[in-house]
Formats: sequence, C-alpha cells, structure tokens
Amino acid sequence: MYNSKVRGRLIQGDKSFGQISREILAPIDKTPIWWYFAFLVSLGMFGFGLYAKYITVSTGIGTWGVNNSSAWGWAIINFVWWIGIGHAGTAFSIFLLILRQKWRTAINRAAEAMTVVAVFCASLFPLLHMGRPWLFFFIFPYPNTRGPLWVNFNSPLFWDFVAISAYLLISASFWYFGMVPDFATIRDTAKSKIKKAVYGFFSFGWTGSSKEWLRFEALSFVLGGIAAVLVVSVHSIVSTDFAVSVVPGWHTTIFPPYFVIGAIFSGFAMVLTLVITMRGLYKMNDFITDSHVDAVCRVLIFISLIMGTAYTTEIFMAWYSGSDYEMYMFFQNRLFGDYAFEFWAMFVSNAVIPQLFWFKAVRRRMWMVFVISIIINIGMWFERFNIVITSTSRDFLPASWANYSPTWVEVGFFVGTLGMFLAGVLLFFRFIPMIAISELKSVAKFDKPNNGQLKPASHE
Repeated sequence: MYNSKVRGRLIQGDKSFGQISREILAPIDKTPIWWYFAFLVSLGMFGFGLYAKYITVSTGIGTWGVNNSSAWGWAIINFVWWIGIGHAGTAFSIFLLILRQKWRTAINRAAEAMTVVAVFCASLFPLLHMGRPWLFFFIFPYPNTRGPLWVNFNSPLFWDFVAISAYLLISASFWYFGMVPDFATIRDTAKSKIKKAVYGFFSFGWTGSSKEWLRFEALSFVLGGIAAVLVVSVHSIVSTDFAVSVVPGWHTTIFPPYFVIGAIFSGFAMVLTLVITMRGLYKMNDFITDSHVDAVCRVLIFISLIMGTAYTTEIFMAWYSGSDYEMYMFFQNRLFGDYAFEFWAMFVSNAVIPQLFWFKAVRRRMWMVFVISIIINIGMWFERFNIVITSTSRDFLPASWANYSPTWVEVGFFVGTLGMFLAGVLLFFRFIPMIAISELKSVAKFDKPNNGQLKPASHE
C-alpha cells in the first residue's frame, strides 16, 4: 500500500475531480507553438529515414556497411534496442498493476504509448534486413497455394515474427482499452460535433455504469496477466536467437534473463525521459510529482546493479571457462581491443552512472535525472552493439575478420525511426490524455489530507 505520509502525495494541490479532468485535457484543447516545430523536425527525420529505406530497397543491402563477418549491422542492433524500449512500457504498467502500486497511475499511459510506437519502429529493421521485404509474408505460418511450402520453424525470423506480432497485439489492446473511459470523458466535454463524434466512436458507447467498470477492471487484469508472460517470453526469444549459436560471446545461458532485465532497464529510462518531458513542457508537476520520479529512479538503481552483475559474470565465466575463444572475445576484443570504447561506454553508462541515483539530491534535480536517463539509453545501445558486432567481427576463421562501420544509409534508417518515434509521441501528446484520468481519480480520494473527503465539484 502506498503511504503518502512517507513517500509524498501522488497528486499535489488538493484538486477536485473536475480540476483533474480539465488540467489533463488542456493540452488536447490547445496546442502550443513548440509542438508544431517539434513535429516538423520529427517529420524531417522520418523523411530522411524513408529516403534511406528507398536506397536500401532499390539498390540492395550492399549500401549498408555489412560484410561477410558482420552480416547484421545496425539493423539488428537497433531492432533489439527498440524492442527493449518497448518492453518496459508494458512491464511498467503490468507488473505495477499486479502489485497494486498506486503511483503508476500518472506514468503508465505514456509508458504504454511508448511501447506501441517503439514496437512499430523495431519491426522495420528485420523487414528491411530480409533483402526482399515484399516477400515478408513468407514467414507467416499459414497454409498457402504455393505447394507444400511451410515456414522454417527453426528460423529466428519466424521467432521474431511471432514475438513482435504477439507483443504488438497485446500491448496495443492493453493501451487502447485502458483509454476508453478517458475517450468518453472527452466525448462528454467536447464542444465540437466532429470531436464529439470521433471520440464517441472510440469510446465504444461507454457510460460509466458499475457493470462496465467491473468488466473493465476484469479485462485489465486478464490482459495484464497475458502481457506479463509476453514481457518475459518475447525478449527471451530474441535472446535465444543469439544463445543457440556457438559464436564466442553468445553461447551462454545468461542471455535470456540478461536481455529481459536489459530491456526493462532501457525502457524504464525512456519512460523517465518521457515523463520529465511531459512534466516540464505541459506543467504537469501536480500529477507527475517528485515522488513519482524518485520511485522510477530507485527501480533503475536496482536494475543497474543487476546489469553490472551480468557484465562481470560474463567476464568471469569467460576467464573461468579456460576457452581461448571466449578469453580472446572478452579480454582482447572487448575490454582492451578494437571495441574497447564501445564496451566501456556500455559499462560506465549502465553500471556506474546510474548509481548516482543513490543520492537524493540527484533524484530531486530533474535536469540531472533527465541527462542520466538519456545516458542509460545510449549505454544500452552500446550494449546491443557489443553483443552483435564484437562477436561477429571476430569469428573462428581469422582470414574473414573485418571491422564493421555503418554507412549513411544505415544511420539514416535509424534516424528515420527516431523521427517516427518522436512523431508518434507528439501525436500521443496532442490527441490522447497523456495521463489516465480515470485511474488518477481512483486514487485521488486516498491521497487527500482531509481524511479522504473530496472538495465539492460543482457541475463538473
């Protein structure tokens, strides 16, 4: 049970239900000038990415910096990175919902929106990496008219398709159904007939009856239970793409938990980036309080310790195994070799810098928290780089060794997905309540200093 006397109040300002609705819906009613500028920038980035995709499809994968050793390149690095960011949105909402943590109510909507957009960004990379994306339906497990031809169920491409499609379906469902009561609120308060009709359509005729609320809460827990399994299984599947091989640096049983924890780590950092942005740009300090940010920072401390343990465990096992290949991969290639910068950037960003959150003075300074959250996501990108590139660039045949560096086409592809993510988040800010109004009101009465007595809300 959340103790507001110890950890701080969840809602500042002793607000009525009407005030909560008006303040959260204010960004939908009036769009600030900076939003249009940011949206144009995101569209420019997205356009650059579309051009890079056009070059890739029209000319071929040869426009990338991949070679016989590093055949994956930035495509799979960024695929795993985006999947990891999308992972935490659902993990954040589901696990805190199951554990009945009330402080999640101000953050979960943004985390779920981030998940849906990030999974769309991730899906583009394996699609383009196939070389002939117009034949993508070949990986669908369905009976076809092309003869007795079925997908290769041993192929990681098939695993990734099942993982992405299942995760996208359950994440989008959980996100959308959670917004139905808020869509009804907009419908009932909208003055424009078009706006009323659009939000009325998406609210499914919600009336707010007791029966609807009972079914709504039951559905939330059912979807949450399914998604909780997917949170663990999806990234485990992605990690198994690596772990089933015999490549040094990959052939290890630590990969499934290592990938799952790493995904939650990067996703929670991106959640922190989003909520601090919401808090600063939309003046949501009364709803996203210092206590909310403090709680996420404490979670990141714990996960950072796990990540540091995983890194040192990998190094120890490489040394303890006595394998020349593992020893070379970790000590002469990663720690002190050609990719030493990438390794230490990963280690410092993920295992050292987040330990600053032990200090309350750091957790209470939003600009410092924002910078550290960005550093964590950069560090997690370097982690995926270390996993994918360092092991493939130095295989068992020294004659085939080759360093990898991306071309502008790969960089443009990645920049395009960043623009796509930014545009999706901005559209979320513009048209959807960024905080779950109904859930916030459900905890408001327990967060009042006057023994739970709400202020009267006249005609609200």
